Parts: sequence; structure tokens; C-alpha cells
Amino acid sequence: MNPTFNYGIDQLTVAKTIALANGSAKGILSAQAIQKINSSQQHVQNIVEHNTTVYGVNTGFGILANTKISEEDTITLQHKILQSHSVGVGDPIPIQVAKIMLITKVHALAQGFSGVQIKTLHRILWHIENDVIPVVPEKGSVGASGDLAPLAHLFLPLIGLGEVFYKGQKYKTHELLERFELSAIQLGPKEGLALINGTQFILSFAVKAVQRMHNCLEAADIIGAMSLESLTGTKAPFDERLHDLRPFAGNKLVAQRLRLLLTDSDIMQSHIDCGRVQDPYSLRCMPQVHGASRNAWLHLKELTEIELNAVTDNPIILGENDTISGGNFHGQPLALVLDYACFASAEIGNISDRRCYLLLEGKWGLPLLLMNNVGLNSGFMIPQYTTAALVSENKTLCFPSSADSIPTSLGQEDHVSMGSISGRKVNRVLDNLEYILAIELLTACQAIEFRRPLKSSAILEFAHKHVREFVGFAEEDRIFADDINSITNIIKDFSFVEKVNGFAMGRNVELNENFADFRI
Repeated sequence: MNPTFNYGIDQLTVAKTIALANGSAKGILSAQAIQKINSSQQHVQNIVEHNTTVYGVNTGFGILANTKISEEDTITLQHKILQSHSVGVGDPIPIQVAKIMLITKVHALAQGFSGVQIKTLHRILWHIENDVIPVVPEKGSVGASGDLAPLAHLFLPLIGLGEVFYKGQKYKTHELLERFELSAIQLGPKEGLALINGTQFILSFAVKAVQRMHNCLEAADIIGAMSLESLTGTKAPFDERLHDLRPFAGNKLVAQRLRLLLTDSDIMQSHIDCGRVQDPYSLRCMPQVHGASRNAWLHLKELTEIELNAVTDNPIILGENDTISGGNFHGQPLALVLDYACFASAEIGNISDRRCYLLLEGKWGLPLLLMNNVGLNSGFMIPQYTTAALVSENKTLCFPSSADSIPTSLGQEDHVSMGSISGRKVNRVLDNLEYILAIELLTACQAIEFRRPLKSSAILEFAHKHVREFVGFAEEDRIFADDINSITNIIKDFSFVEKVNGFAMGRNVELNENFADFRI
């Protein structure tokens, strides 16, 4: 039976969020959460009945905060805010990201500080459980006052508007509601504002970045070790004593992983007295470069998990006649760290490309361009062009979105985070990084076969054998795009890392032992 998560009560992590999104865990509203939700909603109802002026309950929004709304119009106000704020443009965001937005919004609202109705949360849970996922355009949020436009689109289906994905098809919401014999719901006071005020768009892209970047970092160590073996590099720079003198946690983890990945390698032993003093930086400095990106990833994970359990709408309902208008919706805490993760991800691609280049130079016993009959064949020359192009593209994506701010709402919202762009951008960099790592893996697998009959370590030989289930050795030129896509698929779906880590565990080798913080 799948584990249960109590929205609004339990602590959400990246791993639990992913489990809820893929259906391997089930989220529920406990009696305790329901009591908190109902109590908060009653406080809002009392505000309306006593005509107490509270932002967004009986006032307009943004620059219109001083415009009073009558009691009879408070319901209409919440309906209109979803319509007026649905101004997103561009392609729909990935379905899983939109589903994570639903999950994280339920968890925030279920903590009982937002004044929403229990029936609203039950309807959102219905969307999650039935995989009826709203269509959310990718562009339009400035990342402060919450992710207004994407969240407005996310919740249009509650009032029977907008579009949804269901079983691979896109539908008008009203069509699908009719199929399920459901009606649109009527939002209560403050509900529209509570739904669209928050950072769940930024947060959901951050969750995906934590998951995907971790996978790339794990893969980069394995692939980098294979390149080092192919180039008859030394493992001396990974000595634990060296890294104890500069004890960054990420550096120490990568050095440990490389030591374990290279244990009992015949290739390593074969050139132990070769006279080569130092390897190029892209081999020798993997702990420092991969490790620095590991440290950036850890910072992203820590801040993402704080935000996963935060209440980020406005105003906050603390109790009877106790409300605070603040700025918890401002995306800056995640915007900055997402930009940091963007640079860190790009650097993993940068150093990977350099290793691809080294493998083609025809040095240290490898044939030029990793083929015996070059001239007629171009060998692996052109796949490195692709890594160069992707690395350059990633550099252009490294301008920090959070360094910009453009005032909105006629100056009332005069500083915004642009964190929504940071979140989307880091995932674009990770798209490119997955291809870059796939090309290095393709190239390293070709190169290591020129070391036969010598074998690498058991773990790296398993990795090589796994790749060969999808792509064979290249005796001559072929359409390498097919190979690149095949290997990219096993990186993107996490199976390459999972298989290699699983094999290592089967040999009683835990590559990340003593570094629990660096796990998801």
C-alpha cells in the first residue's frame, strides 16, 4: 500500500512531493487539518459580516487595495480575480510541474492560514487524484505578489473555465466536468486571492530542478570516471587526505565517489608508473568543479524544502480579528538560489565538454577522433560540436533573472523577483546538460574499448555494459544523433544512475556513504 501524506500537518520534502506527483504516495486531509481549515474560513466569514476592511477580502487588489468592495460583491470579486489574472502566454508547462503546483498549493492552504473552504481543497485533490491537470502557460509571472498569472490559469477549472489535460488529451474544462458529472464551485471571500497569491510556480520548477540536477551530478561523476579511465588518468588527486585540507562537503563527496568508482581497475594499474605527472584540469579537478556544483545543489534543496512547507499567500489569517498583510509571496528566496543552481548546472556541462575534447585528440594511446580509419570517417568529431553548441547556449542562459526587477501594479508592486524565469531557465540548462552528459558517455564508452583487453573497475564496466544495451561500438560513421538520443533517454529517465548505483549497492558499495544531506 502506498504511504500516506497528511496535507497541512506533515513536513513535505522533495522526495515526498515527487512521490505524490507520480502516484506512489497518497495525500489526504486529516481531521486535524480540516479543523484548521474550517476555523480559518470562519474567521474570513466573520470579517465579511462585520465589514472589517481586510485586503483582498473586501478590497480591490494591488494598486486598487484602497477600493472598498461591498459585502454582496465579495463572492464576485473572487471569481473575477481568476479571470482578470489569467494572462499567461506561451507553451503549456510540463504536466508534472502543473501537478506539483496543485500539490504544493494544497499543502500551503491546508495549514489553516488562508481562509479557504474545505470544498475547494477537496476539488483540487480530485484534480490531483484523477490526473485532470490544468493547462498553465509558461510565461507571465514576475515572481512577486505570487505567481499570479500561472496560478490563475491553474485554478480556472475550479470555476469551470480554462483547459485541462486528461489522458494525453486537452479539453475545455466544462467538457470534462460534464463527463464526470461535476459542477463548477463557487469561491468564497478571499479564496480567489489565496489561490493565486503564492510561489507555487517557482517552487514546482525548483522541485524538478532539485530532482534533475541531482541526477545529472550523480551521472557526471560516473561518466567523468569513465573518461578518466579511457584517458589513462590518475586517481591520486582524489586522495582523501588532500580533500581533508580543503573540506568542502561537495568536494569530499565527489572525491569519495571517484575513489570508489575506480577501485580495483586493471586499466588504472596498467599505467601506474607511466611518468605522467598531472592530468588536465577537467580530469584532475573533478572534485573541485563537480563538488562546487554539489554545494550549490545542496543550497537549492535546503531552500526548496523550506518553501515546500511555507505559507506564501497574503493576507495571512492568524485568528479571529488577527490578519497580517505582508510579503511572503515574494519569490526572492528561491529566485536567487535557482540562479545559483543555473550557473552550477552549466559548469557541469562546461567541464564535460572539455573531457569530450580530450578524448578526441589522439593522445595517450587513443586513436584520433576515436576511430581507426579517419579521413573517410569523421569519427566522433561532430558530436563534440554539439556539446560546444549546448555549452555556449547554456552560457547565454546564465544571466541571473533575479538581477532584474520591473515595477508592476502602477508602482505598488515596485520590486519583483523574476524567480519564475529563474525556475524555468535552470530547467532549460538541465535539458542541455542531459544531452552533453549523454555525448560524453557515448564518447567515453567508445574510447574505453581501445583499452581492451584491460578492464576498468567492476562498477564502470557495468556502466559500459548497460550503455551497450542501447548503443553499439562505432566501427565507422553513422547517424550519431540516434545514439545521442538513445543515451540521453537513459539519463533523462534516471535509469542510468539508478542502475549503476544499484549495481554498486549489490557489491556493498555505497557511493554517497557519510553524505546523507546530498541525497533526495
